[in-house]
Amino acid sequence: MRIIIVGAGEVGFHIASRLSLENKDVVVIDMDPAAVARVSENIDVEVIVGSGSSPVVLEEAGIKEAEILLAVTDSDETNLVACLMADTISSATKKLARIRQKDYDAYHQIFHDSPPHIDTVINPEIEVVRTIERFMGVPGAVDVGEFADGRLKFVGIYLDKGARLAGLRLSELPRKIGNKVLVAAVVRNERLIIPGGDDRIYPGDLIYFISEEGGLARILKAFDKEFNPLKRAFIVGGGRLGLRLAKSLEQKSIYTKLIEKAPARCSELAEQMNKVVVIKGDGSDQGLLVEENIQDMDVVITLTDDEETNILVSLLAKRMGAKKTITRLSKFSYFPLMSSIGLEQVVSPRLSAIDTILQYIRRGKVLSARTISDEQAEVWEAEALETSDIVGRPLRETDMPNGALVIGIIHGEEILIPSGESVIQPHDRIILFAKRQVISKLEKILTVKLEFF
Repeated sequence: MRIIIVGAGEVGFHIASRLSLENKDVVVIDMDPAAVARVSENIDVEVIVGSGSSPVVLEEAGIKEAEILLAVTDSDETNLVACLMADTISSATKKLARIRQKDYDAYHQIFHDSPPHIDTVINPEIEVVRTIERFMGVPGAVDVGEFADGRLKFVGIYLDKGARLAGLRLSELPRKIGNKVLVAAVVRNERLIIPGGDDRIYPGDLIYFISEEGGLARILKAFDKEFNPLKRAFIVGGGRLGLRLAKSLEQKSIYTKLIEKAPARCSELAEQMNKVVVIKGDGSDQGLLVEENIQDMDVVITLTDDEETNILVSLLAKRMGAKKTITRLSKFSYFPLMSSIGLEQVVSPRLSAIDTILQYIRRGKVLSARTISDEQAEVWEAEALETSDIVGRPLRETDMPNGALVIGIIHGEEILIPSGESVIQPHDRIILFAKRQVISKLEKILTVKLEFF
């Protein structure tokens, strides 16, 4: 699979790194020699210094042989032109473009149906808003994924010191909880483990499990986590992302305050809101937070463009009594540090873009994909077709690679948390969990066995 990546920023760099580890044929294009040098020095991929919107450069990169073009620069216009040139030269190449400006929201379908015929428009800000809303729906979790149109939840929670379930064998978990639950992975000391029934869970473990939506409240209660959805939100930062989230929360009738430093931007925000309270001020001003009764807020969401400010304000809000915080980050190097300083719920537009891109570059009938635990593993939703030899026989008899699990089966309207005796039927949707090291093997299974040719 030849993949051309236009843009060597954080998103382009990390996608290239992931694909290189999977032995994909990758070319990275960027006009910035320093960005290209960073890719060349750290990743085994081909690089070109030049404009990804240039037809000459695209032909040099091998656009006619490429299966996929990823246009992920920081410029929406550059990404659009790159896709237009690719469509002109090689219409068969699948095109994915990162487009963030709200002005383009109404044109996504037009971009698909007409030139430049973009197969997938990726707006990471929309995905971040959805992630924040999932966090607000499951406030005790540090990671929340949804599959089967939200009927299956994939949740990551920390087991707290003194928790009732500490030391319990996983085989005893369903009996203790009273619900069927499948633990897909445990992260202990930053190492991801796929546990067996005899393995125990301990305080400090990050536990990933899958559950039907209806049983989630009982499971979280057993883990000593709250489940009540959050109803009072305080947003720090009135940029594009803050505005998107505020509008979404306003439509859901969640009481929301939005604080922004720039006076002109405050006026713009106030004009676009009906119920959201817009406050002019500095979110790191402790006196202002006291005046706004920060201790009464269910959640404080820090969304400024400065991640150090976001971290500081989140820590300050927690110290002042806010029940929960959600922090926007961009630097991937910060992620492993967050839980150690008490900031467990973190969102990243760049990571959201990467998750969306992965869905479309995975081989097979992959309907959605997301990374977890510092990209140590992925969770996919895929369709099982009748050509597969894993259809029609118990899962314990299938040839799934070591390090990969089927953790959910959707058969029509029926949802199954599988066991070794579960049988996948043609056209079932299946939820797959896989360590990074076996992604290529799982792709091969999906391509060769789950997909018609």
